[in-house]
Amino acid sequence: MTEMITGLGMSPLEALVLLGAVALVLARWTSAGVRRPVTLAAVALVLLPGVALVALGLRWHMVPVLAGAGVALAFAVPTFLARRADRPVWRARWWLAAPGSVLCLVLIAFGPVTAWALPVPVFPEPSGQYSVGTTVLEWTDPDREETATPTPSDHRTVVVQLWYPAHRGATDKHQAQYLGRTRPEARTVADALAGYLGVPGFLLDNLAPARTHSMFDIAATPEGGRFPVVLFSPGLGGVRTQNTAWAEELASRGYIVAGLDHPYDSAAVVLADGRAIRTMVTATGDPVHWTAIRAADLSFVLTQLDRLDKGELPSPLTGRIDIHRAAATGHSIGGAAALQAARQDTRFAAVINLDGFPRDPANQPIRQPILAVAHPVDPQENPTYLPSLDQVLQRGTSPSYLLTVPGSAHLTFTDGPLYLPPVPALVGSLGPLESLRMTVDVSAAFLDTTLRDKPDNLSARLSAHGQLKTYRRP
Repeated sequence: MTEMITGLGMSPLEALVLLGAVALVLARWTSAGVRRPVTLAAVALVLLPGVALVALGLRWHMVPVLAGAGVALAFAVPTFLARRADRPVWRARWWLAAPGSVLCLVLIAFGPVTAWALPVPVFPEPSGQYSVGTTVLEWTDPDREETATPTPSDHRTVVVQLWYPAHRGATDKHQAQYLGRTRPEARTVADALAGYLGVPGFLLDNLAPARTHSMFDIAATPEGGRFPVVLFSPGLGGVRTQNTAWAEELASRGYIVAGLDHPYDSAAVVLADGRAIRTMVTATGDPVHWTAIRAADLSFVLTQLDRLDKGELPSPLTGRIDIHRAAATGHSIGGAAALQAARQDTRFAAVINLDGFPRDPANQPIRQPILAVAHPVDPQENPTYLPSLDQVLQRGTSPSYLLTVPGSAHLTFTDGPLYLPPVPALVGSLGPLESLRMTVDVSAAFLDTTLRDKPDNLSARLSAHGQLKTYRRP
C-alpha cells in the first residue's frame, strides 16, 4: 500500500477502519434512538475494510486500532441482544464505560500517530525532462580478493543500481521497489537495516512496500547524447538505495547515477543467486579499513561502467556513459570513500562529500573540485570534524566548497526525512521535501558546473542554503 493520506500516513482502507473504530467507541455515548444504527455502521466500517487489509497485508500500526475496536465491540454487544421478558440486558455503567472508552481511544490513536511518525515513504516526482529507468548489476573484481572471508578464491563482488534518463513518455505498471528488485528482497533489506540499527524489525515495516518513480529495465532515452555519471557510496551500514530520491532527480536531469552496495559493510546485500550477505561492521568496525575498501569499489565500478559504455558488457546504456565526466559522491563514510577514491583515481572529475568525516590516511592533496556539505557540529561535542574537512579542502588544488546547512542533521542528506520520525536531532528541522530539495539543489549546481561546464554563479547557489566557505586556487 503506497497510496497515502496527507498528514496521516495511512491508506484509504486504513482510514476507514480508523473512522469505524472511533465511531464504535463513541456509539456508547449516543442517545438510545441512534445507538443501534451508529453501532451497526461502525462495525461495518471496521470489518469490511479490515478484512481487505488482512488480505493485502496488515501493517503493524493497525494492530492497536483493531484492538481498540475489539474492546469497544465487547461493550457494544448488548446493543445487538434482544431484551428478555421484563429484564434489560446488562449494559456497562458510565463509570466503567468511561475509562474503557478512553483506553480504546488511546489504542486507536496509537495507529495514526505511529503511521505519521513512521510512514511508508512517498517519493517526490522527479522534475527533470526525462523519466527514470533503473537496473541492478552485479560485478566481481578478479583482481581483488574478498578480505572479509577466509576463502582465498573469494573475490570482491559489488552490487550496483543504475538510475538513468528514460524517454519522458515511458510507462510501466510496476514501479521499482525502494529497497530491492523484489518484495522479498526489500523485506530482507528492511529487516537487516533494523537489525543494524538495533531496533525491532517491525519498526521499519514501512520501507518494504514502498515504491519509487523509477521503472526497471526500460529503454534509455534516445535523446541527450552521452550522460555524465555520478557514483554514490552510502553511509556505514547503509544500502545502495538510501538516496533514491536524490538519484531519481539527478537522473531526470540527465545524469546516470550508480549507487553501490558494499558487501559485508552494507546492512544487507542480496546477490543475484538469492544469497543475502549481512554486515560485519559491528564485528570489525575499523572506519579506515572500510573506507579504503569502498574507495577501491568506486574505482572498480567506474572501470566496469567504462567497459559497459564500450560494449564490452551488455547494456542498453552502451555508448551513453561519459566516464570522462564522472563524480565520486557519498554520504557519511561513503563521502569519505569518495574523497579517497578521487585522490587515488584521477578519472574522477569531481567529488561530493555529504556529511562524511575524512578517513584517508594519506596526507596528499586532492586535485579535483570538491563540494563538502555538513550539518552544524558543536565543537565541544566533535572538535575534529569540521577542522578535518577544512584541512582536506585547503590541501586541494582545485576550487572547492564547504557548505554548512543550518537546521540539518546527519540523515538530512538521505531519504531518511521521508520515513523517519520528524525528530530534529535525527533528520533535522528542514522538513522532508525541503531537505531533499536542498540536497538536490546544491548537488546539481556543483555537478552542472564541474561536469557540464554550465556558466553559473555557483557560490550564490550554494550560499542560499547555508554558510559557505570557498577554497580557490590559481
